[in-house]
Amino acid sequence: MKLTADYHTHTVYSDGKSTFLENFRRAKELGLAEIGCTEHGFSHLFRGLKRRELAQYIRELRAAEKEVGIRALLGMESNIRGITGLCDLTERDCEVFDLYVVGIHVLVRYEKLFDSKLGLGSFLRTQLHIRPSKSLVRYTTKSYINSIERNPVDIVAHLNYGCFADPVEVAKCCRDYGTYLEISSKKPHLSDEDLAKVAETGVRFVINSDAHSADRIGDLKLAMEQVERVGIPLDRIDNLNGKLPKFRLQQWKIEHM
Repeated sequence: MKLTADYHTHTVYSDGKSTFLENFRRAKELGLAEIGCTEHGFSHLFRGLKRRELAQYIRELRAAEKEVGIRALLGMESNIRGITGLCDLTERDCEVFDLYVVGIHVLVRYEKLFDSKLGLGSFLRTQLHIRPSKSLVRYTTKSYINSIERNPVDIVAHLNYGCFADPVEVAKCCRDYGTYLEISSKKPHLSDEDLAKVAETGVRFVINSDAHSADRIGDLKLAMEQVERVGIPLDRIDNLNGKLPKFRLQQWKIEHM
């Protein structure tokens, strides 16, 4: 089993420990065709890429890409900031970026104070082992769905890690809009039962490392163990064995630029 590309990685610009050069060299050693650079989004309160750093970030990324000789995608792990589907990347940003990943995180500048229950409120429930209310599940599910419908999202990262959505409904939306669902190799985020139900929708997957250090680039062990347990056909995973995904953001650029 061979990973073709890793589309969820971090550097020292957010909460990673490695540089572009270190990550890219590791990806090149592994024979990856391309690597996605996806720092936490601008609205993350403590770990996000700063907008004022973006120009420098892009220069360093492109310089390292050229030096190492691997294709690097300028991406972002954009925060879902509210039920409207607002995320960190603007339409103008989409003209510059190559890869649009979204996820729900805790310490974020939410669109409205009430939206904080998506991340912070859900996180507290998980820590206190409090079951989510039906209204919270509906709210979180709608937030995921609206983000996919509103933005040219390529990948939904670690669905339901620290939050509570209906994974089947989110997967159906991903399927209908051509958005990939990530199976994270960093941390469990869907139970085997939920992943099996999600797979029945026909959604397509990518496996990503969510690497925060160069030594974890391309790590697919945890994800592949779950894929094998659940019995997901490998032809449903579009970044394995020489395959590369077809991303929405690239098509959006063709249609809008």
